[in-house]
Amino acid sequence: MAKKPVRAAVGDIWITCQICGGEHFRDRSVLLNSSGAEFMKLAWANESATGLICWQCGYVQLFANQDIQLYRGDK
Repeated sequence: MAKKPVRAAVGDIWITCQICGGEHFRDRSVLLNSSGAEFMKLAWANESATGLICWQCGYVQLFANQDIQLYRGDK
């Protein structure tokens, strides 16, 4: 079963898709791998980001900012 859509904001700024202007996303955690960590077999230590996948067009946006807030999209 697919995850339910979410809306996202950083502070009081609502995030929209840069391609289609959509306001609903699927979210997932994404590792920001570096080649050095991969080479040393330390990929697990890389920083992570929040990935927002547009519900309409599938465009992916990454946010390393830990202040991002996710809200139920009720779609």
